[in-house]
Amino acid sequence: MSKISSWHVGVAAEAFAAGMFARCGYDVSVQYGANQPEYDLMIAKGEKILKISVKGSQDGGWGLTQNYKKGLDYHQAVDKWFEKHKSKTIFCFVQFKNTALNELPRLYLATPHEVAETLKKSAGGRGDTILAEEHKWGITAYAAGTVDKIPESWNFSRDRIEELFVTA
Repeated sequence: MSKISSWHVGVAAEAFAAGMFARCGYDVSVQYGANQPEYDLMIAKGEKILKISVKGSQDGGWGLTQNYKKGLDYHQAVDKWFEKHKSKTIFCFVQFKNTALNELPRLYLATPHEVAETLKKSAGGRGDTILAEEHKWGITAYAAGTVDKIPESWNFSRDRIEELFVTA
């Protein structure tokens, strides 16, 4: 896939996420207007409701905590980011890297707590501002020889959605 603007990535990510939740049989409500706080979609089934914050990427990672890093270490920046998110908001990460136009992007679902834990474990425990789908640290890096990877349990599925209705 050729590179497109971050705005187009965001629009496409939100559309794919909404479509996948609908395909799984959930009612989907999209917030109206640009730059809505906290979440982009709401999904519901019966009395169960979750708010979904959609994050799209075409480069293999999602920058999440860089705006909180000034004057703080990586773990402190993650803590500050985490404080801004409600427990009933779920992140849907949509990855377009190495995805042909006729293929679905890869989707992952995680709670703010799971994201924070994963960010803190990144770079050999130093922490990072970017959640990587899969990143192998080079020989000159702080975390040389380690690999950061999104947990398999985050893969988008009906079972994962139902689990999040219970645990979030």
